Amino acid sequence: MLRNFLLAALSLVLVACGEPAATTAPAAATSAAGLEGRVQLDGSSTVFPISEAVAEEFGAVAPRVRVTVGISGTGGGFKKFIHEEIDISSSSRPIKSSEMEDAAAAGVEFIELPVAYDGISVVVNLENDWVDYLTVAELNQIWQPDSTVTTWSDVRTEWPAEPIQLYGPGTDSGTFDYFTGVINGKEQASRGDFTASEDDNVLVQGIAGDKYSLGYFGFAYYHENQDKLRAAAVLGPNGVVAPTVETINNGTYAPLSRPVFIYLNKASLARPEVAAFVDFYIRSAAKLAEEVGYIALPDVVYERVLQRIAKAETGTAYHASPGKVSTLIVN
Repeated sequence: MLRNFLLAALSLVLVACGEPAATTAPAAATSAAGLEGRVQLDGSSTVFPISEAVAEEFGAVAPRVRVTVGISGTGGGFKKFIHEEIDISSSSRPIKSSEMEDAAAAGVEFIELPVAYDGISVVVNLENDWVDYLTVAELNQIWQPDSTVTTWSDVRTEWPAEPIQLYGPGTDSGTFDYFTGVINGKEQASRGDFTASEDDNVLVQGIAGDKYSLGYFGFAYYHENQDKLRAAAVLGPNGVVAPTVETINNGTYAPLSRPVFIYLNKASLARPEVAAFVDFYIRSAAKLAEEVGYIALPDVVYERVLQRIAKAETGTAYHASPGKVSTLIVN
């Protein structure tokens, strides 16, 4: 139901932009081979695998355009974006009201572009043979700011009386924001005694090397490291469900599924190399998102996103709401 709501919201807000865009590439894309310049993108480590894949493929059609893709976290990316240090900010959550206010104060107009769907994966070490699933209440018990959980047996008495080692995204991460909002009822509300990193590969390595570990990050990093980690199923509104391409796609993996975005500086769109890259990104997102472990949005959504770019439609279609995918705001 949450996924259906998201897709309906995407379609409703984007249809206001007009009819779906034509699927043929505009001049900026067809002439990409002759372009020169630089495109700078930074932000979410969750969105990084998609952006990196797009950048690599774009390099084959526009070899004289240098595309840099950084990982400073969703919050860190927005800070650079608002200071106009980058052209595109990638985000694993909708932009916050405070970030919109800062952008407006700085005179930065942005175009919000959904690119894929993701499911936050709760993961354990491969040697962990006691966790069959975790409930939302248990995740809250573990991760809440005043948590008294120090051992696995504090969660369930039959589990080992061994220290639980926690790993998670840093506070600049959109994944951290979304997870804490859904699990703890308030974004940024979390215990602080865990190993944090904006680089999900660091979290993968930590959990893979620690039998008594528990952590969370985007599905793509679990998908890529299934030989090193095991995803724990979550007992949510649809029963006990593990994160898979199928369960994220059909909406049964709840409440830890969410959309991911890129935000484009409208001023940067005037540069042909940026316009060509963004067009290429949206046209490639469905294929490349699935290749790196995310879920493609419906074709009609990508078509309407292209129309939004063509019309330079600024502002947000979403407002983050704890416990929900989003609350629709029609601009």
